[in-house]
Formats: sequence, structure tokens, C-alpha cells
Amino acid sequence: MSHDLQIAIIGQAAFGESVLNALVEEGYSIVGVFCPPDKEGKAFDPLKTAAAAHDIPVFQFSRLRDPEAIDAFAGLKADLGVMAFVTDIVPMAMLQAPAQDTIQYHPSLLPKHRGPSSINWPVIQGESKTGLSIFWPDEGLDTGPILLQKEVDILEEDTLGTLYFQKLFTLGVEAMVESVALVEAGNAPRIVQDESEATYEGWVKADEARIDWGGSAETIFNLVRGCDPSPGANTLCKGESVQLFGARSSADSTGAPSGTIVSIEENGMTIAAGDGSLLIRKVRAPGSAKVTAAEWAGEKGIAAGEVLGQ
Repeated sequence: MSHDLQIAIIGQAAFGESVLNALVEEGYSIVGVFCPPDKEGKAFDPLKTAAAAHDIPVFQFSRLRDPEAIDAFAGLKADLGVMAFVTDIVPMAMLQAPAQDTIQYHPSLLPKHRGPSSINWPVIQGESKTGLSIFWPDEGLDTGPILLQKEVDILEEDTLGTLYFQKLFTLGVEAMVESVALVEAGNAPRIVQDESEATYEGWVKADEARIDWGGSAETIFNLVRGCDPSPGANTLCKGESVQLFGARSSADSTGAPSGTIVSIEENGMTIAAGDGSLLIRKVRAPGSAKVTAAEWAGEKGIAAGEVLGQ
């Protein structure tokens, strides 16, 4: 099935690639793709590779705010702009260039969790649900009207990685295709966000990912899984920063001070955490690959009784 709607895509990485392929498969005409510039010694962005495979023109600008980028985008004369994983600032002149404006994917239930680490924070904050939004971007940061939303459960075994790759990624591609169809049919909503419900959080970086062993077991557990695999919840061990992954929690108290390594087994190391304990299965030391907790302990000479965080 072919469609009359002419689409220009701004995006990158595997998500941008998947959105492009899904729209092409649905029969939409993609008039151009904007993705980040190539990096020396690195493979081409997957979105660029996919566009080339479909003979779609590719545009790469270091700043989308530059007049040359805006002119190139406007010159495509697209009916609709589609933003699929965009980290650069996109100016209003570009957003409004298509005849029917631009839609964007954001992995949270807006207006909650606006900002760049919107998948991490619901997990870190111990929430039981999150989701994705397709919205009409405006001058603000993730503040434009909502087109549609999809909700997913955050299970106890979920991490940042499972939440994105097993839930929000695939659902997001499907939601983007559904949204494009709504725009084409003239049925796409523009639901104003409720500012009284709005939250914003910045990037989850090393400081935000540092474990406070004075917190509850649940708080520590949520931080570890909300930073798994990136940026990795971190703590000190013998003065060296290490990152912890693959957490499982237990409400059973070990009786040891929080942060104390209680035992080290093949399946992981048990750490006293607040009013319970954590089983940590993987560890990464600076400049090293991620290894099992037992391997790390053996390499570093770590034994039960070691106290983390100092």
C-alpha cells in the first residue's frame, strides 16, 4: 500500500533505523533523513545505513540550528516531520517546516519525566508504570501537545535495559507508525499537557548514580537497576569506584552494616543494603570489562566483610 504523505525523518541509532524501515514497509515516502555526522573510525549510524539501502537522501549537520540545516530540511517540502531519537536542539523553523508540522517520540508518559534520562528515572524512583508519548514538539523541552501514549508495567526484574529494549523500543516504533497514520487521516489529537503533573529530571550521570548505603534496600535496588546498563550505579571499594549490575533484592536482613559484602558465591555477591540485602551478579572496575562479581572479587582480593562506599 502506498501513501501520499511525504515524510522527513530526524533521528539516529537503532531506533531511528527501525522507525524508517517500518514506515517504508508501510508504503510511506521518505523524502530525506537527517542524522548526526559520521565519527572517524566508527561505523555509520544505523539510520544512515538504512536510508542508503532505500536510496533516501541523507543530510548530516553538526548543529540542526544552523541555517544550512534548516534550509536543507525546508527544501525537502515534506508533509510531516518525524523525530525518532533526537539529542540535538531542533529549532522551531525546522519543526514547522513540514506542511503538517512534526511529531516526536519520548519514552515516558508526559508530562511526567521530561528530560534526557526519562527511562532511568521511573525505575530509580520506584514507579510501577511508565510508557511512551508521541507528541508535537514546541519551543519547550518535551512540553508540546500529546498525540498518543502507550503504557507499560515496570516489573521488579526490569532494568533500564529491559524496559527499553524489550518494551519501549518496539512499542515506540509501532506507536510512531500509528501516529503517522492518524496524521494522514486527519485524526491526530493535540492534547495539551497538564503542567500541574509535570516533572523534569536531567541526565543520570555518575553523581546521580552513586549509591548511598544509608538509604533503604528498596531505594538502593531501584538505583542499581535504573542505571543498568548505563551509566552503572557506582560505589567505592578500597578507594576505587566500581559499578554494580544485575541486582536482585531481598527483604531479609543480614544483620551487617549497610554496604558490607556478606558473601561471595558463583551466582553473585550478597551485600547488606539498608533493611535488607542485594545480590549483585556483575561488576565493572574502571578501564575494565564487566565481569561476574566472583571474578572481580578474585582479581581484586575482595573478601566477605569488605565495606563498600569508603
